[in-house]
Amino acid sequence: MSPLAIVVHYHELWLKGGNRRFFASKLASNLRFALTGIPIEKISRPNDRLIVHLGESASVEEALRRIGRVSGIAYYALARPVARDIEALCAAAWEEIEPLAFSTFAVRAKRSDKSFPHNSSRIERVVGRFLLDRLAAVGRNARVKLNDPDVTCRIEITSGPALVYACKIPGPGGLPANTAGKMTCLLSGGFDSAVAAYQMMKRGAHLSFVHFYGTGARPGESSVHVARELLRQLVPWQFTAKLYRVPFEEIQREIVRYAPEACRVLLYRRMMLRIAEVFARRNRALALITGDSLGQVASQTLRNIVSVEAAATMPVFRPLAGTDKLEIIETARKIGTHDISSEPFHDCCPIFLPRSPALHAKPAELEAAEARLDIPRLVSQGVRSATLETFRYVGDRVQSVESLPKPRQNAALA
Repeated sequence: MSPLAIVVHYHELWLKGGNRRFFASKLASNLRFALTGIPIEKISRPNDRLIVHLGESASVEEALRRIGRVSGIAYYALARPVARDIEALCAAAWEEIEPLAFSTFAVRAKRSDKSFPHNSSRIERVVGRFLLDRLAAVGRNARVKLNDPDVTCRIEITSGPALVYACKIPGPGGLPANTAGKMTCLLSGGFDSAVAAYQMMKRGAHLSFVHFYGTGARPGESSVHVARELLRQLVPWQFTAKLYRVPFEEIQREIVRYAPEACRVLLYRRMMLRIAEVFARRNRALALITGDSLGQVASQTLRNIVSVEAAATMPVFRPLAGTDKLEIIETARKIGTHDISSEPFHDCCPIFLPRSPALHAKPAELEAAEARLDIPRLVSQGVRSATLETFRYVGDRVQSVESLPKPRQNAALA
């Protein structure tokens, strides 16, 4: 039996009842895809857990690192698969804890396969006594502590191998990637929208992205390179993604020319939603995602959020609505987007920023402000001027291909 195996436990999938098999199968296929290029003997599924049996030449560290970015996992661990007898369990438990430094320890057993002759309590007592005697024999002063010990040696008796491990690693949680349907995210270069995208990908949604950029930036300051790097960081969570890049400055100039100054930013955002909807429908997405956080800036007061969303015809999700900036930045650090979003870049929204932006606009006011704008033409202009970049994560590398979106008739109404 191979000494190398990673046991993977899920939590939320238990709530899925009759659909649990679908979600567990999806999690297994996602694990297999994430580990592309790493030798794997098989992925087995004994008793509501997954076991990744690694090949002898596999890099354990690399496998553990990649598994840490697979949604749907509660925790995982490098485990020792051993023979299903009490002596083998004792020997493996000693090998597992002997290199570790600790003053207190406990043994926790779970007998999923009831055909094993010893119940969980007896396994814990026998293995715990064995470890205590071995520790004393080598002069180590350690004691058993059942509540909050320094080290917990875990034993799982499955219908497959018995598993022994002492180092449990928290997983990202959530649901397996690509199990909740398609959504489209309006991606800026800042912290918020990247974190919002991550939150929804972790819930199983598959996202495409639309990035609006200004063309008046000095060389090296365009937000396009930031958006591309954000996608490279995010795409491993869902394996593939599309990024539509839309030049927005000419549309902004049109808004500035005909609309009241106080409403400019809100009208920019309404236009972005309309354009993003076209790409969302092309990708059969069911909703849009933004990084709005209630009250964070003037355009994100409750009235303004409601008035901006009135321009959309599909639902708009805001996973960060109740999250403050410090929480958002903490998550950005965790997922690796913080430093990318900290780079200097030219954000299109502050162009022609009003001196006194509207704080409590009503939908009717913004509709009146748009009366002199040819909205279908502007939406079509944004759609037709966009470029498309497709990202794919495979073998721990992100590949990308640029192209033009396929033209459609009546793009503004698509």
